[in-house]
Amino acid sequence: MTDAGRARCPWAVDSDGSRTYTDYHDFEWGQPLHGRDELFERLCLEAFQAGLSWITILRKRPAFREAFADFDPEAVAAFTEADVERLLVDTGIVRNRAKIEAVIGNARAVLDLSGTDLDTLLWSFAPPRRARRFEQVGDVPAVTSESTAMAKELKRRGFRFVGPTTAYALMQATGMVDDHLESCWVTPGP
Repeated sequence: MTDAGRARCPWAVDSDGSRTYTDYHDFEWGQPLHGRDELFERLCLEAFQAGLSWITILRKRPAFREAFADFDPEAVAAFTEADVERLLVDTGIVRNRAKIEAVIGNARAVLDLSGTDLDTLLWSFAPPRRARRFEQVGDVPAVTSESTAMAKELKRRGFRFVGPTTAYALMQATGMVDDHLESCWVTPGP
């Protein structure tokens, strides 16, 4: 898809003209992201996406941020059963008990990390940059050995909703891998 003469990855299309996908693709997806809270948010959003379309999550992102205290792990880790019940009736977010409870549990797991921090832990699984980008969307993997290893380590440390596919989507979203296609104009930062 092109816009102002720029070729993009074909999934970056907004059928409603909103530019939600396009802006996400152009300015966020695949850009290196660091910071505990920022990575925690992306980990949570990727978990909520499981079984749903990413555009659904992007459209609900402001409501997710409000519902989950801007993804501050200390605040989310203190959530109680009353908070779970509150979130289950919040129409602005995905109302899935298992995913809501996973976010709370994952916040606690972030706080329980010993010997490392979330940023260092996640980025330790980033593979070396590929020499070339993929030509077609069908060439892009859904799972890699690195995402499988990341998921295994996160699960070992008590995280939930972090399978190898979710881990790879996180790696793509946060610039640990560059899965923009060869024809795409976006160049991820360092």
